Amino acid sequence: MSIEVGSKLQGKVTGITNFGAFVELPEGKTGLVHISEVADNYVKDINEHLTVGDEVTVKVINVGDDGKIGLSIKKAKDKPPVTRRPSQSGPKNNNRERGESFEQKMNRFLKDSEDRLASLKKHTESKRGGKGARKG
Repeated sequence: MSIEVGSKLQGKVTGITNFGAFVELPEGKTGLVHISEVADNYVKDINEHLTVGDEVTVKVINVGDDGKIGLSIKKAKDKPPVTRRPSQSGPKNNNRERGESFEQKMNRFLKDSEDRLASLKKHTESKRGGKGARKG
């Protein structure tokens, strides 16, 4: 059985590093599951998801010319297709009207940004001794 891109295989975790996990595949070959391919959410510490000796299902995502095999655990999971109806288009943007134009959104964003920046400057200048602070 040759290892081809797109195939799903069973493997055993043989080593863990800070950037991923090495998985032993059939035929004695070894591939790497990069930390970004372990789970759908952000993985800060791979040890919270995998341990040496775990049996995992992986999908081959690439095979390099040098023989290195890239694997994914998250892509090996069968996910039901996501179908959305117009009424399920996600959360409304702060209960604002959906008909808001791009220019209106951009103007609101700029105003909010300027307000936040002014507030940040006001608070940091008073703590650093800038503008209007007494000089010793």
